[in-house]
Amino acid sequence: MALLQIAEPGLSAAPHRHRLAVGIDLGTTNSLVAAVKSGHAVCLADQEGRRTLPSVVRYGSGSDVEVGHDALKAQRIDPLNTISSAKRLIGRKLEDVAAAQLPYRFGSHPQIISLHTRQGDKTPIEVSAEILKTLKQRAEAALGGDLVGAVITVPAYFDDAQRQATKDAARLAGLNVLRLLNEPTAAAIAYGLDNGAEGTFVVYDLGGGTFDVSVLQLTRGLFEVKATGGHSALGGDDFDHRLFCHLLEQNGLSQLPEADHRLLLALAREAKETLTTAETATVSTVLSDGRRIETRISRREFANLTQHLVLKTIEPVKQALKDAGIGKTDVKGVIMVGGATRMPSVQQAVAAFFGQTPLNNLNPDEVVALGAAMQADVLAGNKADHEWLLLDVTPLSLGLETYGGLAEKVIPRNSTLPTARAQEFTTFKDGQTAMTIHVVQGERELVADCRSLAKFTLRGIPPMAAGAARIRVTFQVDADGLLSVSAREQTTGVQAQIEVKPSYGLDDETITRMLQESMSHAADDAALRARAEARVEAEGLVEAVTAALALDGDLLNPEESAAIQQAIDETRRAAAEDGAAEIRAAVAALGRTTDDFAARRMNRNIRRALSGQNIEDI
Repeated sequence: MALLQIAEPGLSAAPHRHRLAVGIDLGTTNSLVAAVKSGHAVCLADQEGRRTLPSVVRYGSGSDVEVGHDALKAQRIDPLNTISSAKRLIGRKLEDVAAAQLPYRFGSHPQIISLHTRQGDKTPIEVSAEILKTLKQRAEAALGGDLVGAVITVPAYFDDAQRQATKDAARLAGLNVLRLLNEPTAAAIAYGLDNGAEGTFVVYDLGGGTFDVSVLQLTRGLFEVKATGGHSALGGDDFDHRLFCHLLEQNGLSQLPEADHRLLLALAREAKETLTTAETATVSTVLSDGRRIETRISRREFANLTQHLVLKTIEPVKQALKDAGIGKTDVKGVIMVGGATRMPSVQQAVAAFFGQTPLNNLNPDEVVALGAAMQADVLAGNKADHEWLLLDVTPLSLGLETYGGLAEKVIPRNSTLPTARAQEFTTFKDGQTAMTIHVVQGERELVADCRSLAKFTLRGIPPMAAGAARIRVTFQVDADGLLSVSAREQTTGVQAQIEVKPSYGLDDETITRMLQESMSHAADDAALRARAEARVEAEGLVEAVTAALALDGDLLNPEESAAIQQAIDETRRAAAEDGAAEIRAAVAALGRTTDDFAARRMNRNIRRALSGQNIEDI
């Protein structure tokens, strides 16, 4: 006798309801969203039938925001308010990027990248959130319901800061992130399930702004990443820029107005795409000053211009093979991912290096989104036709600073995720009662050459002789590649821990504020409360610093006193005139300006306390 699942008319039978989850390829040039429908992963199209969404956002008058094709069309006429390639900036500091090559007006803060628009300064996280929000709306319209979550892909070589920033962007877009998935791994999932492939494969992923390479072992039901590598600032955009520079050279141009800069860069990109299928391309336009440009370029000439960029992708491939302990002859197939892999010079270079024709039977633009959708379907709890175990790796070593500015690696790169490792350290000085844990990421031996992720302090260490204390530091990396660190003194049990969130991302308070402001009914109240709290903080700090100057102002020279007074005045002005974010920025600046003064005051107070004391009594 058959058992029937009963449900109310028009409602799904809850225990067997297909939970709506999607995979999102948040790309530098284009983004896609895919879902599993009727047992197969498909990329979802908009109302016009277009599957790709240009990763471009235009901030219009008032609160109008255009995303995708409309924004791309407006890029030439409104370049200062139209942002593209935000992925190259997300989770990075201004000093990390070649700002001179990018046609944007940047903010001056060294830790946080912001881009000036008519709607105010926008971070790459906010720009990316607009793209994700549009993809979310497309998916819910296509699937007919609310999403339970999304798997979002990131370049394998994204560091902790860039991964956390991507998660922050998803939160702003109202998406529940089921997992961050490395792009090459997503591509391997699509190939492994669609083609039934087994063996050792290399995923060569050249997108608009990043290059990744991963070595994977595929067997039925198991996807194991053996090694990964790449370059987080190398992609199709760099090929566009090289051709753009060539056009400047050929036409005797140097500095261009921003509108002309954007126009010529767009034409360079179009010429690059034309040369994928044609032997020649012509760039023809009239600049704003009336000068006419008409330059013809051949496929061979373009290949010569960009040969150094292609070769830069081969070096990480060699390193990944070495890390995986395999040779080129062990590779069964090379999976090509990313629109930039369509360039004939890239195809030829990869074929020549591996001695075999790369795999191109899946759309290189869509394969990452399709793999992410398959993973999302499993994580959402739907019964999949294929179940598999996914073993990804951390792309960069994680460690901490030891005495002398050296980086001690705790979790080496290419460690399988999730992972946890611990290591014991000790104190350097007699009587040391606190230890600062400086978490870093990278492969270099010196901390100065690695990326700083976070700092926290373990206090309450018993005063012992140098080397006697035993501090156990534990690193834990979750399946998304995000890190948490804890430190524990073994004899007393005192401990401290931190979830690593880089300072140049958006902190929880800022994320919460932005989410509140996105709700129309709560916007005004949230904004007023945030500003009030910031004013209280600013007024309290100004009062404390003013009192300190009155007591110990003689510790400062005239220049230092003037700098502190200027910071006080700016904080007072911000508290009176500006919003919450500007007030907090002024408070932070005042804190940095007075750091050295605070240290001097502490030293003086210690000397005062010890003056006239017997050392034996102490």
